Amino acid sequence: MELVFATNNAHKLEEVRQILGSRYRILSLADIGCHEDIPETAGTFQGNALQKARFVKERYGYDCFADDTGLEVAALGGEPGVRSARYAGDHDSNANMDKLLRELEEKTDRSAQFRTVIALILNGQEVLFEGIVKGRIAAERHGNGGFGYDPLFIPDGYDETFSEMGPESKNLISHRGRAVRKLTDYLNSL
Repeated sequence: MELVFATNNAHKLEEVRQILGSRYRILSLADIGCHEDIPETAGTFQGNALQKARFVKERYGYDCFADDTGLEVAALGGEPGVRSARYAGDHDSNANMDKLLRELEEKTDRSAQFRTVIALILNGQEVLFEGIVKGRIAAERHGNGGFGYDPLFIPDGYDETFSEMGPESKNLISHRGRAVRKLTDYLNSL
């Protein structure tokens, strides 16, 4: 089966390809010639994921899926949430992590969760899948792997950040991994 994953994020693309395996041929936006900046103007993860998937389906005609992912920190009222990638301005992971650590300096509650929502458009149907992983924010960065907030996020039940885990270990427990497995179960049931 061939599906477009509506992303230009090479890290996300590689993660999803690893999780889905060889049964599915996953095309990126670049693979279909889409080099436009797809709007993400909804106020929810679900809304943004649907907006991106619909954009690809309407303009390029491919069955596709899109995700929206964010970090929700309890002491910050769920921030950065849907603004996670642009928390400190333009897509700058280091600036985002710096801002998050500054915002948490005086906070004792460091609990957080990563949330991914995937919107699938297949054969004219829209289906949503959600994955959540709970954890906490470290006081400083640890590890060199992963991307985004991975050097700061320690999942519940672990003593290391996502950045310190190998991709296989991370994908087993991550928010994206959980959402993609639900997507895979759905595709396999068809």
